[in-house]
Amino acid sequence: MELPWLGEHCSERSCKQLDFLPLKCDACEEVFCKDHIRYDDHKCSSAYKKNVQVPVCPLCNTPIPVQRGEIPDIVVGAHIDKDCKYNPAQQKQKIFTNKCLKPGCKRKEMMKVVCEQCGGNFCIKHRHPLDHDCKGSSQPISKA
Repeated sequence: MELPWLGEHCSERSCKQLDFLPLKCDACEEVFCKDHIRYDDHKCSSAYKKNVQVPVCPLCNTPIPVQRGEIPDIVVGAHIDKDCKYNPAQQKQKIFTNKCLKPGCKRKEMMKVVCEQCGGNFCIKHRHPLDHDCKGSSQPISKA
């Protein structure tokens, strides 16, 4: 060892590796090598200070507050049973809402298809003036 004063030893008891790029744990302030820097890897006793996760309700997408010592799954389940604002009817919004005005046609389109001559809303099949017997302007309609 040419430069023994460089670097620091890993604080993990089983490791004690001399690391020239040591990492300091932001919870317990001890120095670790890259293999033991995670809270679980060195069994950090101060991890609860930093390792805070907030569960989110899978239905209404709101964060659910969890107190220390509570199991997040149980708290989220209780939220779903009591306080959840999820409304399945609201989630299922109709996409095809533009009904064709051609008599007898019951098709609906996602987007409005408006006739330039009469201003009516039609389906793709009846979008051309000749297909819906357009009574709009008196301009001649070509059959091209």
